[in-house]
Amino acid sequence: MRIDIITVLPPLLKGPLDESILKRGMQKGILDIRVHDLRPYGLGKHLQVDDEPYGGHAGMVMMVEPIANCIRELQKNCTYDEIIYMTPDGKRFDQRMANSLSLKKNLLILCGHYKGIDERIRELFITMEISIGDYVLTGGELAAAVVTDAICRLVPGVLNDESSALSDSFQDNLLAPPVYTRPAEYEGLHVPEILRSGNFGAIEKWEHEEALRRTLERRPDLLEDV
Repeated sequence: MRIDIITVLPPLLKGPLDESILKRGMQKGILDIRVHDLRPYGLGKHLQVDDEPYGGHAGMVMMVEPIANCIRELQKNCTYDEIIYMTPDGKRFDQRMANSLSLKKNLLILCGHYKGIDERIRELFITMEISIGDYVLTGGELAAAVVTDAICRLVPGVLNDESSALSDSFQDNLLAPPVYTRPAEYEGLHVPEILRSGNFGAIEKWEHEEALRRTLERRPDLLEDV
């Protein structure tokens, strides 16, 4: 899978992309994640990428020309399944969306900044708009990192144990059940006996019941879609 990310602040993506499963996925050759600095596509001597908005509002808006030039340059060498814009007014990102995007081959993610991007970029290029929640960040970089991580961990071969992703929270509209490891007892708290029984059928039944109980307690809204 290839993911290209356009940003005015590449350092914000360095940490998330240079560690953990994303780093391992790239080292294995399964993932190809590239960060593109928008600044070289800026206009004039100062490589301008933003300007004051029409209408007299406060703040700055990312200009159409630098973004369009960057996207078109990338499109010369890659055909994208989706061109995604990270924005608070996009569709709420969830596990179902992550599953769907993990099946794609090439994705391009545009990180917004300032008061957002010139609307004409959305009209000309953007095929999908994503929000990670009902709040505003300084820019789209952290949101892009979240989306990239959630997608890439589902790509076969990225995780050492591919079945692990299938038991994550939200995969079946249920939260994950409680998990335990050694020691079997700690400060009077014991690992449930069923998990040490070796009866995998009973364990699976217990885990499903616990997942359902936890979901009912904490996120009953998830069960509305079941």
